[in-house]
Amino acid sequence: MSPDPHPAAVEALDALVASGASLAVAESLTGGRVAAALTGVPGASRVFRGGVVSYATEVKVDVLGVPSSVVEGDGVVSAACAEAMARGAARLLGATHAVATTGVAGPDEQEGKPVGTVFVGVLTPGGVRSERLDLSAATGRAGIQDATVDAALRLLLAAAELDPRG
Repeated sequence: MSPDPHPAAVEALDALVASGASLAVAESLTGGRVAAALTGVPGASRVFRGGVVSYATEVKVDVLGVPSSVVEGDGVVSAACAEAMARGAARLLGATHAVATTGVAGPDEQEGKPVGTVFVGVLTPGGVRSERLDLSAATGRAGIQDATVDAALRLLLAAAELDPRG
């Protein structure tokens, strides 16, 4: 038996459906878990366009269009990268809204940033914003990934409720 859909995914999708919006995702450290949480909701296809798992830096740059200057200056574990990933997913998949995840799930630090450093970017018609998360208290890679999915869905829900169409 499959688990119940994530409550924030249900609410976010309902808010997006009500406003006639569409949604794309771009994921790095979550490896498709945000998309899985969204598509675990019956009727997600009314809103969800698709996603890109951009685990490699080259995919962030070549597919999502993250500027090389962001990678070289801010790094892939940054607010600028999360925001650029969200922009790229929305552009690539023709969506009004997007959510993106990037960060360090471990076991080692990356770009001098400790395990548990995560950035979530959310794009709406009104603009793009990001939030830095410190998930160092989460247990292991899976714990950091799960906590990132929860945070990304909550941030998407908040954005969808505040700025459904811009």
